[in-house]
Amino acid sequence: MANRKSVKTDQADTLIASDTKIYPRAVHGLFAMWRSIGVLILLGIYYIVPWLTWGERQAVLFDLPNRKFHIFGLTFWPQDFFYFAVLLIIAAFALFFFTAIAGRLWCGYACPQTVWTELFMWIARKVEGDRPKQIKLDKMPWNAYKIRIKTTKHFLWLLLAAYTGFTFVGYFTPIDELASRIIELSLGPWEWFWIIFYSFATWGNAGFMREQVCIYMCPYARFQSVMFDNDTLIISYDEERGEPRGSRKRNEDPATKNLGSCIDCTLCVQVCPTGIDIRDGLQYQCIACSACIDVCDDVMDKMGYERGLIKYTTENARQGKSVSLFRPRILVYAVSLIIMSLGLTTAIAMRVPLEVDITRDRTRLFNETDTGLIENTYSLQIINKDESIHQYHITATGIDGMKMSIKSETIEVAAGEVIDIPLRLQVDAYNLKKRSTEIMLSVVSIDNADIRVSEATRFLGPTGRR
Repeated sequence: MANRKSVKTDQADTLIASDTKIYPRAVHGLFAMWRSIGVLILLGIYYIVPWLTWGERQAVLFDLPNRKFHIFGLTFWPQDFFYFAVLLIIAAFALFFFTAIAGRLWCGYACPQTVWTELFMWIARKVEGDRPKQIKLDKMPWNAYKIRIKTTKHFLWLLLAAYTGFTFVGYFTPIDELASRIIELSLGPWEWFWIIFYSFATWGNAGFMREQVCIYMCPYARFQSVMFDNDTLIISYDEERGEPRGSRKRNEDPATKNLGSCIDCTLCVQVCPTGIDIRDGLQYQCIACSACIDVCDDVMDKMGYERGLIKYTTENARQGKSVSLFRPRILVYAVSLIIMSLGLTTAIAMRVPLEVDITRDRTRLFNETDTGLIENTYSLQIINKDESIHQYHITATGIDGMKMSIKSETIEVAAGEVIDIPLRLQVDAYNLKKRSTEIMLSVVSIDNADIRVSEATRFLGPTGRR
C-alpha cells in the first residue's frame, strides 16, 4: 500500500506541530452532502435527546447520585455494568468491521472531533468568508474591522461551546432543572466544573487544535493499517492517469502537451482538513472525509474529463486484481457482531428488574438454638430495578423441614429502592446430611410472577446426622 508523504507531512513529522495554519476550503458534492447529513443527525441527537421526556422523568438521564441510568423505558443499575461492557465490545467490533471494509469512515463522518470541527469551520466561513478571505484576514494588521470579525467568530464559538458543555452536564443532571439553576447561579461545584471544562475543551479542540488532534493525539491513526488489507476501500489518486501533472487550457488536449489528467490546481490539498496531498499516496493523517474526491470530480467536470482521478478504490483494484468483499476477517467481524448484538438485545429483553444479593454471616459458622435446631444467619439485599412499587414473597428450599425467621415473608419495595433484610434459617440437625448444603432463596413479585430471582447459598451445620 502506498505510503509516500507530502512535503507538508514531512515538515509535520516532528514532536511539535507545524506553525503552518490550515485553512480548509469549502467543498460541495456527494460526500460533502453525506458528511453534512451525518453532522446534522449526530448533533441533533446530542442536543435534542436530553430534552425528551419519558413519563414523568427525562428520557435519557445518568443519575449518578442515585446510581440509576435511565435510557427511555429502561433503567440500569451499577450491577448492570455487564451490558455496558458488551456494548463497548460491540462498538469496537463495529469499528474494526467498517474500517476493514472502507477505511476510516468513523474519522471522516462520525468522530466527535470531526463533527464539531465541521460545525466550527462552518461558523468561521459564515463570519470570515471562505479560505482566501480567511488567509487575507489573518495577514491583515489588527484594526477595528479585524477585531470585530474575530470577536464575532469567537463569541459564536464560545456560545456554541458553552451550550455543548451545558448539554453534556444535562445528561447527568435533569436538564430543565439545570437550566433554572444556571439562571439562579446555584449550581454545585462539580456541575460548574464540568460545564466550564467541557466548554473550553470543545472550543479548544474544534476551534484551534482541529487537525492536530487527529494527527498527534488520536491513537487510531497509528494502528489503522493493522485493520487494512488489499481489499479495503481507500481514497486514492490514480497516478497512472494523472501524471505528469500540469496546467493547461480548458479545451486543450492534454495528450498534445504530454500531460495527464491532473491540472495541478492543488484544490485537493486546499480542501483537506489535515493539509495533506493525497497525490503523494495514502498517509496516516488522512481521515477519509472524501473532500478531495468531491473537489477533484468538480474540476474534472469543468475540464470535460472523466471523473475518478481521486476515488475510493482498493490496492487489488489498482493492480488489476479481483476484489473480494466477503473475505475471512469481514465474515468473522460480521458474524461476531450479529451474535453479540442478538445476545445483548435478548439479554436486555429478558432482563428481570430485580436484583437479589445474599450475604451469609461469617462471624459464626452456625448457632444451635435452645430447642436444638441449627441456625444460620443471612443478610438479604433486594433491589427493585423497576419503575413501580412491588411486593415480594420470599421462600427458602433445599433442606427438609427448613424454617425461615424473617420480619415478614412479604416485603414491599418502592421503585428504585434498595433494602437489606436480616434472615435466619433453622434446620433440625437430623435433616443435615453433610456439613455444607446448598440451598435456594427465591424472591418472587406477588403482582407479577415473571419477576423472580433465585439465588443459591450455603447452609452450614454439624458434620452430619446425630
